[in-house]
Amino acid sequence: MQEILSDIALYRGLSMNKLEYQILQICKRNRDGSQATQSNRRRILAMCTKQLADAGFKVNKINISDLKGRHIDALLNRWRSDGISTGAIKNRLSALRWLAEKVGDEGLVKSNDVLGIEKRQYIKNEDKGVTLSDFDISQLDKNTQLSLRLQAAFGLRRSEALKFQISYALGGYNIQNAEKIRLKASWTKGGRYREVPIATDSQRQLLAEVASFCQANDWQSLIAPNLAYKEQLKCFEAQTSSIGLGNTHGLRHRYAQERYRRLSGMEPPVIAGQRRLTASEREIDHKARMCLTEELGHGRKQITSQYLGSWGR
Repeated sequence: MQEILSDIALYRGLSMNKLEYQILQICKRNRDGSQATQSNRRRILAMCTKQLADAGFKVNKINISDLKGRHIDALLNRWRSDGISTGAIKNRLSALRWLAEKVGDEGLVKSNDVLGIEKRQYIKNEDKGVTLSDFDISQLDKNTQLSLRLQAAFGLRRSEALKFQISYALGGYNIQNAEKIRLKASWTKGGRYREVPIATDSQRQLLAEVASFCQANDWQSLIAPNLAYKEQLKCFEAQTSSIGLGNTHGLRHRYAQERYRRLSGMEPPVIAGQRRLTASEREIDHKARMCLTEELGHGRKQITSQYLGSWGR
């Protein structure tokens, strides 16, 4: 009740227009995805209402059900004139499609092809892999060390590594018998639950170290109990930058390359260079990439190719 009264006060105080208020209520009733995804979606949709107001639409008088193609066109024209990148435009349209789906108007936002949004080019044969052993992490806090090692050993994003809870990840199995780790949807980008196989003894040893650290310090995850996630992330970024490891996503690239090698028996093209594959090699390559797509938490094989490169035609 207090939350509702607060929202009404905001609305009446003109901090929020009518359309934005309606959108906020829908967002609160439909908490799809991780907290970061929800927050980003709310931000995008609130921005859209303000930009519609700038374009001359009476957002204090219209309802969500009044939104039509002309409103989407106005936003799209604004973004293009502002020089917004293709990727950012796609993210904004995705948020609008989510809203349209929730109000039962799936046809409100046309496909990217119909709207003339060009396809992004993902595949570049550029090795962005980073090897953790090239950096001295011994001077960092123990939880930061373990987070980095989880990223390197399992291809986790930094948020997933920081939020990692060993008890949930093992799903009731002990470390020696577990065949995979589980990643809770609230830890992951896009709110996608996923599983990553435990394939090596070194992975099991790392999990044992994480379990020992958390048990000894009475921590649930690798976020210090006295810190919020964003505060821990700032500490993590400061510490990794101090040793020259600014972009830890490179650890995920290296994991993907090594995992591909294990799955396919071949060096990835980002390492080996382009060449023509035989029919049997193409089948092996396809299966390995599809497996990695799932393990890394992506929806499309093409995105995973950022890590592996392309064999060419």
